[in-house]
Amino acid sequence: MNEIIETILAHRSIRKFKDKPLDDETVETLVQCAQAASTSSYQQVCTIIGVEDREKKEKLAELAGNQSYVADNGYFFVFCMDYNRHKIAADMNTIDIHKTIQSTEAFIVGTADAALAAQNLCIAAESLGLGIVYIGGIRNQLQEVSALLDCPDHVLPLFGVAVGYPDAEPGKKPRLPMAAVFHKNQYQNSEETEALLDQYEKETAAYYTERTGGKRTEGWVTQITASMATPKRTYMKEFVRSKGLNKL
Repeated sequence: MNEIIETILAHRSIRKFKDKPLDDETVETLVQCAQAASTSSYQQVCTIIGVEDREKKEKLAELAGNQSYVADNGYFFVFCMDYNRHKIAADMNTIDIHKTIQSTEAFIVGTADAALAAQNLCIAAESLGLGIVYIGGIRNQLQEVSALLDCPDHVLPLFGVAVGYPDAEPGKKPRLPMAAVFHKNQYQNSEETEALLDQYEKETAAYYTERTGGKRTEGWVTQITASMATPKRTYMKEFVRSKGLNKL
């Protein structure tokens, strides 16, 4: 097993960072790694906003649900789907690409591009001994986040990534059994899935019980189904369309 695989398999989310900012060279290296990610048809639909201003970071922390580590970290990145750049390119060549930008396919491409870029950045950060945590909470109040970051039409902030020097050693969360997520040749929808989930419920319940000293005892099945019982961020459909995306 090489060092890259060891780094990937050792991943865990860090939510407490030392009060030590990343230097400019490290930030630029991480962004270069993000840009090196695969991108659909060379479209490069991802834009990364590095938030350095302390007041903006504190506001983002508030908008994300009062998550302190959004403000207290070495650096905070916001990954955006960005078709504004493509619109400018189209205008330069007097070509109308509005229908393409508004398509569901374009929305999937932009989301995938941003996710691939972010994961490259995160693996690079962890290879340097840094810790990371993804922040989906910026979508709690995306109108305010978009305004705070001055995002024009066709630019949609998708998630944040806090990076920094770890000041905690959290346990590694167990993942689903491989048999539950890796299917050969076709989707395997069988009775075995329930047995695998029952096994995983017990494993994750034991993990949380040990990690919290008994304050949390629920497993993954209980946790996830409870969290999905009520839809979240239901405003997103209309907001995304108001940005000129995912209309067709």
